[in-house]
Formats: sequence, C-alpha cells, structure tokens
Amino acid sequence: MKEIKSIKKTSLIKKVLIKICRIFGYELIDQSTLEFPVSKKNYQDFISIPGKKSISLGLGETLITRKVNSLDIIVKTCTSVQLVSQNKKRIFEKDKSEYTFRTINSLTKSAKDLRKKFREIKVKFTIIDVNSSSSDINKILSKISEAGFESLHIPVENIEGSKSNMSTTRASIRQSFYHSRKCTDLIYFVEDDYIHKTEALTEMLFAYEKFSSIFQNEIFILSSDYPYLYKNMNNSSILIGENIHWRTVKESLLTFMTSRKMVEKHFEKLIDMTTKEYDPFEKNLHKIYEEEKCFSPIPSMSIHCTNVNSVFGLSPNINLKKLWDENS
Repeated sequence: MKEIKSIKKTSLIKKVLIKICRIFGYELIDQSTLEFPVSKKNYQDFISIPGKKSISLGLGETLITRKVNSLDIIVKTCTSVQLVSQNKKRIFEKDKSEYTFRTINSLTKSAKDLRKKFREIKVKFTIIDVNSSSSDINKILSKISEAGFESLHIPVENIEGSKSNMSTTRASIRQSFYHSRKCTDLIYFVEDDYIHKTEALTEMLFAYEKFSSIFQNEIFILSSDYPYLYKNMNNSSILIGENIHWRTVKESLLTFMTSRKMVEKHFEKLIDMTTKEYDPFEKNLHKIYEEEKCFSPIPSMSIHCTNVNSVFGLSPNINLKKLWDENS
C-alpha cells in the first residue's frame, strides 16, 4: 500500500505538491480538515476510485488490478409460495409477493446508487421465475425498466409430484447457474426474499475490486450477515471495505456474488448441488469456500426475510422495520 501523506496549510508549496500528486496519481490528506485536496473530497465522501484504487483513511491506497466491468443480477422469483420446505410464516406475515416486490424495489434502488459511483459499469437484471402470475411478472419487469435497467424474463415450468415445490426450486437454481455462463463478469445470485440497503451493491463492488486485487484471485461476497454464523467459534479474518468491515466465512445460503470465472471453475459442484439431495442443501457451496475466499459484511447489507426464529434469517444489529418500510 502507498502511504497517504499529510499536510497542514494551504500554501504555494502545497499547491505545487497537489499538482505533482495529480500527475503521478497520489493522494494527500489535510489532517486539520480531513480533506483530500487532490481529489477535492473530504473523509465523508467516497474517496476510492472504482477500477483504479481503494483508499482507506489511516491505511492508505490499494491499487486495483481487478476492475469490475459489468454486473448481472439474477433474481429467482416465485410470488405464490411462502416457504418451500416449511409452513412457517415470514417476518411481518405478508403475502409472498410482497417480499418479492420489496426485494426488486431494493435492488433497483441499490443498482441506481451503484451506477452513480461506478459510472462505467453495465448492469442487467435477469428474472428466473416459477409460477408467478403474469400481472406480478409485469409489475417486476416494469419496476426494473422504470429504473433504467435492461431485464430478461426466464420462466421455469412447475414440476409436478409430491415434492414439486423443492423440485421446481432446484430447477430454478439450476437454470440460474446455466444462465450465468452467458454473463461477462460479476454475477449476483439473489433469492426473492432479501431486502437490500441502498448502498449494498456499491459496498459489495468496492469490496470485490479491493479484495480480489489484494489476493490476486476471484472471490465470493455475501450481502447478508447471517445469524447462524455466530453460533460457532470459527476464526475469521477481518478486512476493511469502503465504509464497513468484512469477514471471511465458510458458509452461506444461495444469495451470493461472484464472477463468471468462478462459476466456470466450480460449475460441476454447483450443478451437482441442484440435482442431488444434500444436507444442508448448500453443502457443495461450502466445499467451494474451503478452496476460495468468501466474505460477509459487518453490519449486514441486506436482510433475509424468513421466520423470526430462523437462524438463517434476520441479521443482527439492523433496523429491520426501517429497511422494510423504505422499500414498500
């Protein structure tokens, strides 16, 4: 990392130094005001430059060697089934469609915020849907279009049988992995019961560029800080993101971000997870995390709207009701 130098007064020498730093791509900090005179920002602004460098006050610069060019958001939707494998009600006890709509609303808001920070990035939505009504699908696609993003709708036929819900869910997940091979760079696989903070995608991409540059490898990133991760005493490494901390984890559910390269590398394990019964369902994904680095945010960037007693659901230290109400 390069050291961020500190100066006190505006002077001729300072002005010359600022010009030199601009030429050579260095940053300065005025510790009396906490301003960054080279980029004309202060410590409360986004001081990192997407695709070029990550800057953390007190730590300095990390040069970005892994620039993100595009993001495909693949959302698996089903507005007709509450919980696939159980009969419990979700937090707030609303119809399933309400969780789907709020998920989409939160993602479009977050994607618009992302586009303000990562101005060159291309963002596309893909909706892989099971058994939602045409009116619900139209509502989802209209919301994405109104936000200014391209979208694709891929319907998955309902599979009949005694375990039709789970079988169809597996087919939907399988379709998402197959479709991801057509994507070009980063892919965010999302279930339709995750409500995101507006800054979620921005924080995730800043972290992806920084961490993959540090480790010189593709990674996995989660949006949710799952409560079950605090049920054990596994060691974690803590890293600094743009505005939050991230920790290494070895488990997750099926909402995660990674690259097409990583999907291709572990494609057989991912598809195998959708064709055989494992306990837990995500067992193969956890095996991948033994080989690759996966990061979870602290605090959470999204909430998983399951039953209030589920250890796989509500992230700690988050204003759940506020986030729910903001995405109505």
